[in-house]
Amino acid sequence: MNIILFYHSILSDWNHGNAHFLRGVVHELKVRGHQVKVYEPKNSWSLQNLIEGYGEEKLEELQLYYPGISTNFYALETLDLDEVLQDADLVLVHEWNEHALVKRIGEHRAKHHYKLLFHDTHHRAVTERESMANYDLTYYDGVLAFGNIIRDLYLKEGWTTRAWTWHEAADTTVFYPHKKPAQYEGDLIWIGNWGDEERTAELHEFLINPVKDLGLKAKIYGVRYPEHALKALAEAGIEYGGWLPNYKAAEEFAKYKVTVHVPRRPYVEALPGIPTIRPFEAMACGIPLISSPWDDAENLFTPGQDFLVARTGEEMKQHLQMVISNETKASEVAKHGLMTILSRHTCFHRVNELESIYKELVESTQTHTTPKEQLLHEE
Repeated sequence: MNIILFYHSILSDWNHGNAHFLRGVVHELKVRGHQVKVYEPKNSWSLQNLIEGYGEEKLEELQLYYPGISTNFYALETLDLDEVLQDADLVLVHEWNEHALVKRIGEHRAKHHYKLLFHDTHHRAVTERESMANYDLTYYDGVLAFGNIIRDLYLKEGWTTRAWTWHEAADTTVFYPHKKPAQYEGDLIWIGNWGDEERTAELHEFLINPVKDLGLKAKIYGVRYPEHALKALAEAGIEYGGWLPNYKAAEEFAKYKVTVHVPRRPYVEALPGIPTIRPFEAMACGIPLISSPWDDAENLFTPGQDFLVARTGEEMKQHLQMVISNETKASEVAKHGLMTILSRHTCFHRVNELESIYKELVESTQTHTTPKEQLLHEE
């Protein structure tokens, strides 16, 4: 297939979690022999922040982990869709794109025969419903939603007539267990952005305070940490590492004994069943994971076995103490989580699902095509 993808960026993961999954999916598609092109806007805020803060050499480093990774930059006012989409079989348009682009591609699809899907990987369908309702999906073949509740919302609101759940997953070409060092650099590592105050209380209860109370040696990576957050980390004795390229996360996980998952509040309160990509990646790296509460409504995992669940800050401290002091228990949790990822939550599995959805769309079109239309297509 010739597959065209419109996303915010594949080159930069600076405060841009969608790049994690996108890279893995593109790699897997290419391994299978598909022709894939990614289009992203010139001067995207994520890429600009990456270059301004860390230099263009980080883009060269990316090639070491994803050889041959590339993109196509466009400006909306000069984008020639006839040229870009002339040989397309399947087109995916991410929900971080501008409303105008989403509409233009839909209108182009109305006159052509490729399959067109809108890809939603965020909580805005619930938290910013008016903005999401303004996307014109009239000529789209359907929606890929990263959880059942988002999928069902698109159908209920009438934003689309067809939708599929397409969860994020781990790219196991990059996220896999690395060799443990002779001596760990610390006890706990956490990789995540502060979160626009969407989980401030939770980060204190389930991460900062337990580390401080237990006197653990910990390190945190991420961006957009306000002054009050940096002060809290310092007071807890937590080292702040700033931005970490996502492709280096596996190497860092190997240097520590445990990590935690602290979901943002919109996911916990309004989006049960959607864990975001971070826990997929952590478990794929074979590090024990402890999570603050979230409802695994879609039975993606086996809580208590794939990862431990801490319902309170006090319970988090108990779990941390046990995992850090009991190598057997730590290994048991890590192995169970890793096996679950490898059995059903990798980019290999997600590309299988995408190919099946495409096949379903093609077969549906053929079923509803009259003999006369079939002759026209063949000619």
